[in-house]
Amino acid sequence: MKNSTIKAYRKPLLLCACIAAVVVLYIFIKGEKQDQTTVRDYPQIASDSLNIVTDYSPFGYFIDGDSVAGFNQEFIHLLQQYCPIKINIHLEADIEESITGLQSLEYDIIFRNLPVTTALKDSLSFTEVIINNKDVLIQRKKKYNNDIAPIRSHLDLAKKTLHVPSGSPSILRINNLSKEIGDTIYHIEDSLYNNAQLVMKVALGEIDYAVCDEHTVKRIIDIMPEVDYQTSIGFTHFEAMAVRKNAPALLDSLNSWIIRIKETPDFKKLLKRYSD
Repeated sequence: MKNSTIKAYRKPLLLCACIAAVVVLYIFIKGEKQDQTTVRDYPQIASDSLNIVTDYSPFGYFIDGDSVAGFNQEFIHLLQQYCPIKINIHLEADIEESITGLQSLEYDIIFRNLPVTTALKDSLSFTEVIINNKDVLIQRKKKYNNDIAPIRSHLDLAKKTLHVPSGSPSILRINNLSKEIGDTIYHIEDSLYNNAQLVMKVALGEIDYAVCDEHTVKRIIDIMPEVDYQTSIGFTHFEAMAVRKNAPALLDSLNSWIIRIKETPDFKKLLKRYSD
């Protein structure tokens, strides 16, 4: 009876074991396929093209007569001399949309005034530093502001409202500065206007304060004599290209090319032309 009972149960058990093995194999293969569709590193990009997202700004990328100019645009042109993959440049005003596009594989690289911060390092991998920059307070000069002198002390920012583009990394600095002075500094994220446009709104008297990177302000200050940008909001920070965390081969290649580019006379001329 015992042998016959064992034999009776053996076939169902073997069948269950086979089914379980097939299910495990299916899940494994499906997972492998999903991983392959969510990874776009150098091997996948090499057979396609390299998509870089930047923003339209007086510093990074702009139209100059019949041609395109800007630090970011010209740096990408230098990069193409070392990179064997065709490079496509995409424009995106919103920083958060740029990051979303990177993670969804629409873009491969973010190259805009994106500071290398601890917070951003949690979700992005940064290349070698390309340029230094800093955030400054945009306000009107005394003669254009009802004889009110510009703010020079961070303590005087208490209860003031600063305008920034939507998703701006400057928000973190404003919040930290608020803690440092022990008082509230308000901020408004503007989803319609970028840094340069917010500077213009300050100049026109539509808003009183904005935060912008210094390089951008320097490119437009000649046509906006009303603007004062002498008060720093933060320390000098590093800016670099950003890639996905799961693209280490692309990161290594970029670092190799960037190091070589920074040693060239062309890069030194580019840096002087746009940062002085």
